Amino acid sequence: MTIAIIGSGNVGGALAQSFIKAKHTVLMGVRLPLSDKSLKLATVIGEDRFTSVEYAAKQAQVIIITTPPDAVLSLIPQLGDISNKIIIDTTNSVRTKPEGYATAYHAIKEKTGSDRVVKCFNTTGFENMLNPVYNGEGIDMFCAGNNKEAKQTAAQLATDIGFATCYDFGGDDKVQLLEQLALSWINLAIMQGHGRNLAFKITRRS
Repeated sequence: MTIAIIGSGNVGGALAQSFIKAKHTVLMGVRLPLSDKSLKLATVIGEDRFTSVEYAAKQAQVIIITTPPDAVLSLIPQLGDISNKIIIDTTNSVRTKPEGYATAYHAIKEKTGSDRVVKCFNTTGFENMLNPVYNGEGIDMFCAGNNKEAKQTAAQLATDIGFATCYDFGGDDKVQLLEQLALSWINLAIMQGHGRNLAFKITRRS
């Protein structure tokens, strides 16, 4: 699968490395020339993977948004016509959000005109996206959105990189609840000082 990752920060970089290991084709859509942040990642995954936002989006089957949430309104016009693409929103509108929208997810859906948008890869730290295995067992991921195909694709990508299960959190009405789960991880890992090497795992009584 060809994946365009828009944004080369911690989350974008971690997902890029993990998808490459899983044998997916990864393009990094960034503003050119390469920033210091992008150049640092390029030394790990190769500078040839970096291209313009529009070109990366055009070539890809799946577009993953890893920018700050308040950047999506200026980003979307650079993507071109992506109404037929699956779009994965990894952002969390905890500190900032696009003006006039509850979350970046809602802005992306409205501004792109796409119904193939899914929220995923937002509920844990980037370290867990680089290595989602704890004590020999994969941790869990979660997704939300109305589009069944988009959620199936996100779930497949999650398991491709080592997550045990990607649980369906529900439709568009559960996107903000999923962002609250992300805030819960941030609270435990950072605010309560438990450290970033912790993760969510669903267990069942046999």
